[in-house]
Amino acid sequence: MASLKTTIWGIDFKNAVWSASGCFGYGTELSDFFAPDSIGGIVTKGISATPWPGNPPPRIVETPCGMLNSIGLQNVGLQSFIDDKMPPLRRLDTKVIVNFLGHRIEEYEELAKALNTVDGIDVLEINLSCPNVDKGGLTFSANPEAAAEVVRRAKALAPDKPLLVKLSPNTGDIGAMARAVADAGADGISLINTLLGMAININTRRPVLHRVVGGLSGPAVRPVALRMVWEVAKAVDIPVVGMGGIERAEDVIAFMLAGASAVQIGTAVLREPMAMTTIIDDLNAWCDAQGVSDISDIIGALEV
Repeated sequence: MASLKTTIWGIDFKNAVWSASGCFGYGTELSDFFAPDSIGGIVTKGISATPWPGNPPPRIVETPCGMLNSIGLQNVGLQSFIDDKMPPLRRLDTKVIVNFLGHRIEEYEELAKALNTVDGIDVLEINLSCPNVDKGGLTFSANPEAAAEVVRRAKALAPDKPLLVKLSPNTGDIGAMARAVADAGADGISLINTLLGMAININTRRPVLHRVVGGLSGPAVRPVALRMVWEVAKAVDIPVVGMGGIERAEDVIAFMLAGASAVQIGTAVLREPMAMTTIIDDLNAWCDAQGVSDISDIIGALEV
């Protein structure tokens, strides 16, 4: 049987299949379906400094080959996460990646400093897709300078854990954004976050989502995500973690060929809770059929 292990930042992940933030709760919600220990890493729901209630419904709508969501990053907040969510995560035999976010740079700093000292967290993932209230509501991912400033200040306060920076596809030049955060101290880059989209009820003549616009995920975005992972892997010399519409082992392989060291799976789990375990089994079968003894050998092996 092939080795599915991938080593990033000196950390051994049992396989390259991780959950994506927002689609796997805080790590134990799907334990009735399968053992969370079987996947390579759990990326938690995004954590803010104080609890966020999220957006009012309706906030999810199915679309052709995908899903629009406008959850509003609802979460329990930093202290409740540390007190209530981390203890069961520590008991799992897999790596824990904690996603965090804020509306001001100072919130990112507070979270980075606090999470840096929490036992059981292996990696931090910073979400730059929040509106920056100090800049008129533009997201931190809207320009390289803003993104770099957040990363630089967060990394200075969380020097003990690898910092994975999650990038939005809603930007003009993903390569420039990747280089900016890499130069600012990012240890890795994860992408893509959701694409902006909307749905309209033609009978009521109103938007389906309460907040009108939401984030599009699912297989519809996969070609965009794959292209951006390939571009970023060429633009920077730090590890890349890919996501966006991954449903099958074949999708994982494509992302790794494009340069991803690991992948995150989100929307597919909402449709099929055991999607990740099926993918892991199918990855083993593909490697055996192809004579691949170590899946890390295919990272960046795309021939163009």
